[in-house]
Amino acid sequence: MPSSTSSSEALAAGSAGLLRTPPGEASGASAGTDRYARQTAADRPGVAQPVPVRPVPEQPWGKILIGMLALLLLLVALWEWYWRDFGVTPSISNTYGLWAIQRRRIDAGEGNATVLLGASRMYFDVQLPVWERLAGQRPIQLSFEGTSPLTAVEDLAADPNFTGRLLISVEPDLFFSGFEYRAGAGRYARNESPSQRIGQWLSMNFIEPYFAFDDPDYALRTVLARQRWPARPGKVWHTDVRKLAQTEADRNTHLWSKVADDPQYRELARGIWREGFQPSEDDPPPAVARRVVQVLFVRMPSSGPFLAYENLMYPRTRSWKALLAATGAPGIHFEDYPQLQGYYLPEWSHMPLAEGERFTAALYAIVMREFWGPPAAAGPAPRAGTP
Repeated sequence: MPSSTSSSEALAAGSAGLLRTPPGEASGASAGTDRYARQTAADRPGVAQPVPVRPVPEQPWGKILIGMLALLLLLVALWEWYWRDFGVTPSISNTYGLWAIQRRRIDAGEGNATVLLGASRMYFDVQLPVWERLAGQRPIQLSFEGTSPLTAVEDLAADPNFTGRLLISVEPDLFFSGFEYRAGAGRYARNESPSQRIGQWLSMNFIEPYFAFDDPDYALRTVLARQRWPARPGKVWHTDVRKLAQTEADRNTHLWSKVADDPQYRELARGIWREGFQPSEDDPPPAVARRVVQVLFVRMPSSGPFLAYENLMYPRTRSWKALLAATGAPGIHFEDYPQLQGYYLPEWSHMPLAEGERFTAALYAIVMREFWGPPAAAGPAPRAGTP
C-alpha cells in the first residue's frame, strides 16, 4: 500500500537516514552511492519528492582556515615586497579626512594662523618645518594637488573664526581654468561622520605608517585599471598622474625622491604633463579671486616645456597682472626674484625635498621683508570667544 507518511516526515527520515549512514558503509537503496550526493526522484520511488537538505561534508576546516590565512599573508607580503623593491615607502595618504583635520584647526583656536592654499606646487614645495623654524608658528597646509584654490578661499571667507593670513599659489593652468580635482574636501570636512573620523585615525596610526602598498597609486585595482588594451583606431589613451609626493600626518609634503633620482620614472612624469600641453578651445577666461583678510599671491616656479605651455596659454599680462589688478592684492612672481629662480624641477613643476627647504626659506624672507613684516606682527590675535 502507498505510504501515508507526509512529505516533510519523509524528508526528515531520509535526511536522518543519510546522516546515520557511517562513512564508507552502504545501506539499502543508497548502497554504492555518494553519501553526500543529492538524491533524485529515481532514487526514491513511491516517496514524495522534496529534495532533502544536503549535509555539509566533513572536512578539516581548521586546517583549511589556517592554510587560507597563510596564503593571504604570503600574497600580501609579496605585494608589499614588490612595491618596496620599486622604491615605495610608507606614507600618509592625502585623503579628505586628513585635510579635514587641518581645516578644523582654524575653528579650534588657530584662526590667526598663516594658511597655505594652492595646488601641488604649494603643497609639495613649501616645507612646513622650515617655515615654523623661521616664523615660530607652523602654517596650516590646505592646498590640494590638481585643484584650484578658489573654492577653499570662499570657504575661509565664510568662516568668522579665520582672522589670519592667506598665501595663495597661482598655478596658471589650474587657477585660471578653475579645475578642481579635489573640490569635495570642504564639503567632506563639514559633513564628516564619527565613523569616518575613527577610520581616518585608525588608518593613520595602524596601516599607513607600515605598509607601502597602501598608497592609492599601488592598489591592485588601480594597477589593473591603468593597464592599456591593445591599440585600436580612434582610441586615445590619457595617462593618470602617478605618485609624485610623500605626505606626513600634518600634510607637510615633499616631492618623492624617485621622481628626481630615477630617470625612467622622471620621464614618465614628464610624459604625463606633455599629454596636457594641448590647448583647449573652451578654456575659460581668468577667474577673479575674492579678497579676504590679508591675501598674498605667489606664482610658484616652473620650468622647461611646462613653463612654455603656461606662458603660451596664460600670458603674464592677461593672467597674473590681471589677477592682481582685479583683486588689489599683492603678489610674488618667481621670475621677479633671483632668490626664487634656479631650482631643480625634475619634471618641470615640483622640487625635491632639499630644494623645497631652500626655496621655503627664500620665499619666507621675501614675504616678511616686503609684505607681512617680522614674525612679531604675524597677524591679529584671535577674536574674543574663539574656541
